[in-house]
This record gives sequence, structure tokens and C-alpha cells, in this order.
Amino acid sequence: MAYDEDLANRVRERLGGEPGITERRMFGGLAMMLRGNMAVVVRGAAGLMVRVDPAEADRALAEPGAEATVMRDWVMRGWVTVSPAACERDADLARWVDRGIRFARTLPAK
Repeated sequence: MAYDEDLANRVRERLGGEPGITERRMFGGLAMMLRGNMAVVVRGAAGLMVRVDPAEADRALAEPGAEATVMRDWVMRGWVTVSPAACERDADLARWVDRGIRFARTLPAK
């Protein structure tokens, strides 16, 4: 399944000149990585996967359109799946992308 190219372009635009960003196809989508750490994934199943501080995950999950990320029946701690509707508005997309980048900045480079 292909990921949403328009959403990927909007994420790219939001990331702008952020140094250390690379892209990699994975999970059926497109991962945006900061210094080798995944921060945001444009999902093949639509919407986003956003990396969050596990200590702040409950707060992120309480937002509209957010749910726990599950892969192969395993809940991925520190990741939130964001519905397409919850990232339609530029301000909402910016909030989610910024959250993923903010947490990825705290991780050592790979």
C-alpha cells in the first residue's frame, strides 16, 4: 500500500531546513528520521505514526484522532497513530510533527 504523497510533502514542508533529516521507506510508509532516529512516519494505511516521550504518551493519546500504535498485536510504547482527519489542518499537522521531532532530538544519533 502506498503512503499519501500529499501528506508526505506537507510533512517535508514542515520539516523545512531541519538539519539531520533523512527519509526511509518502512512499515509500508515513509519514515522521517532525525540523526538516524525515527520521528514521524507517513503511514501506508493513512495518517501518521508519531514518536513521543513515553512519559507524555497518555496526554498525546487523549487528543482527538490519536490512538496507540499497534504492530502485530504489540502496543508500541512511545508511538501514537494519528488519523488522517487529525492532521488535515496545517496547525494540527505541525503540532504532531513538531512533537515527534522534539522527542527525536533527545535521542543520541545513530
